[in-house]
Amino acid sequence: MPETVAGRVRDLGATLMHEHVFGLSPEILWNWPDVPEGWDLERRAGEAAARLESLKDHGIDTIVDLTVVGLGRFVPAVQRVAELTRVNIVAATGLYTYDALPPYFGNRGPGSLFGGPDRLAEFFVRDIAEGIGRTGVKAAILKCASDHLGMTAGCERVFRAVAEAHLETGAPISTHSHSASRGGLAQQELLASLGVDLTSVIIGHAGDSTDLGYLQDLLRNGSYLGMDRFGIETISSFESRVATVAALAERGHAGRMVLGHDSYCFNDRFDPDVVRRRHPNYHLLHISRDVLPELRRRGVTEEQIHQMLVGNPRTIFAGSAK
Repeated sequence: MPETVAGRVRDLGATLMHEHVFGLSPEILWNWPDVPEGWDLERRAGEAAARLESLKDHGIDTIVDLTVVGLGRFVPAVQRVAELTRVNIVAATGLYTYDALPPYFGNRGPGSLFGGPDRLAEFFVRDIAEGIGRTGVKAAILKCASDHLGMTAGCERVFRAVAEAHLETGAPISTHSHSASRGGLAQQELLASLGVDLTSVIIGHAGDSTDLGYLQDLLRNGSYLGMDRFGIETISSFESRVATVAALAERGHAGRMVLGHDSYCFNDRFDPDVVRRRHPNYHLLHISRDVLPELRRRGVTEEQIHQMLVGNPRTIFAGSAK
């Protein structure tokens, strides 16, 4: 039975594997509470729950919220959303950086100014085994990232800690990768060297790529592909994204793909009007309304769609849902 923000559930159902409820900037909100974006828990929780309820009406039962430290994770607010919606929300642990670690970790641990043990894995395991903060909400998936800078020293520390936490808990791993530089391969190489079974890993943002050779290399190494930025068409167009999923499904790879938008119910880091103007399809309903019908039109079967939305997420979480 997988863990969610509201507790264990028997089955996740149709699942979007890479989304976010809230992306917050706590130091801004603490010190300049009157910024135009504003933060009112009940207002924002109500708005988020309404979006998730609409998603439920369109056939999606669960979202995996990959908001971790570095992205403004605030689980008490997500708990309030979970109270207001029928959609399951799966919480994550990990740390998000493309380069250096936040000073709390950057000034401690191996290779730092002051040295000492690396507490990252300890914190990640605590989130999974005991719960996040004082909420009692247990994380069910680990998140790590590298981008155009490659596997920096800071990123490598996070990946090593994530691998350690995975080996201790069995929780699956989801990454943020840079497809343009084929960055998922370096992520796989490091994780495999640390003893991680790559069948427990989702290479996130693989759907930014149209390079079928690169994507099949990732598949041959055993990982799932996160086709999870539908709606962000400045990186890869709608046409390219659906064509890539359809081509991989035709080649027999539906059993190794998961879907998502990487969207937020509320994110104070971007001007929402600018986001809507530049990315009109960047919202939680895009896959249900637009992507799935187009995949069907291109010959992707109902069985394959069910596999990507239901079967694969169920398998991914099976190892940590005991």
